[in-house]
Amino acid sequence: MRVSIGRMVLGLAAILGTSVGLHTVNAGELYEPSDMTVYDGYESCCACDSGCECGDLSLLNLVKPSDHCFDDFISPMINFVFFEDPRNVSELRPIFVNHWVPSTIGNNISAGGTVQLYALQFRVALTDRLSVIATKDGYIVDNTEGTLDTLMDDGWADVSAGLKYTLLRDPCEGRILSAGFTYEMPVGSRQALQAQGDGEFYFFLTGGQRLWDGNAHILSSVGYRLPADTSVQSQAIQWSNHFDVKLTDRIYMFTEVAWWHWTGDASNGLPLGVSGADLFNLSSTDVAGKDLVTQNVGFRFKPTGHLETGIAYEFPLTGYKDLTEGRLTADMILRF
Repeated sequence: MRVSIGRMVLGLAAILGTSVGLHTVNAGELYEPSDMTVYDGYESCCACDSGCECGDLSLLNLVKPSDHCFDDFISPMINFVFFEDPRNVSELRPIFVNHWVPSTIGNNISAGGTVQLYALQFRVALTDRLSVIATKDGYIVDNTEGTLDTLMDDGWADVSAGLKYTLLRDPCEGRILSAGFTYEMPVGSRQALQAQGDGEFYFFLTGGQRLWDGNAHILSSVGYRLPADTSVQSQAIQWSNHFDVKLTDRIYMFTEVAWWHWTGDASNGLPLGVSGADLFNLSSTDVAGKDLVTQNVGFRFKPTGHLETGIAYEFPLTGYKDLTEGRLTADMILRF
């Protein structure tokens, strides 16, 4: 699995190294973004007929370019495994996470310290509306303390992949809605608290709306996390929301809120009282009915339609913190 991902990374990196030219878009023509500027001219996409495709490059007719009629949008950062960008894109996204753990978690379990994640997401548009998404992978570094440190060590994360389909796309009004699913394969390291069961499914709906002539945007995503074996892992609903404002043509400020509600325990789990949100799903009881709400504040720099970077700090808003005392996330998106 990791070999095939590596080959895909190399192939997409070669694509992203190519330059794409800018030309005037007339009715019925296709838009090709410039490497030098952010494309905010969604009016040009509106000039196309209703079937306009904003991009006409492909790799052996297998990989489609990203939908650049929504280039004024930025991608969300909170809850990065499950808060999916509603746009149909082909991209590589390296991610670094530094996650602080509360000193006491769940049922009075001593913890504290930090966990780091080095990950690489990728998305590949197969058609104008359908894409393959790989949302979770990478290497986990354990720097936790207390009892949690005795239960956890460094290791590989599980791998999640699935499909996303665009249900509604209106570049003139700046509206987009997509649905999809992923399956998390239990191929990670058990010592890193991965491979807890037989894998899990995640079903989601995600959408976005342009505001104030492209100077602000909202995104929202809701989904359900369903393990293949509910006796080993818990079930949960997540709802994530994003709001951004453009400070300049290239710099965005944003804030995001993620809500987790656990609907079921792992019936044969341990009485830990914590489960984990995006990165973990521990075999635990005493989590059903609990709620975790976190918020982040961050900035994105988007010099072109093919590149954006971001940094955000996240913190809990609820008394129940699960495994989250705080989190710093940084990423870079290379988009075809």
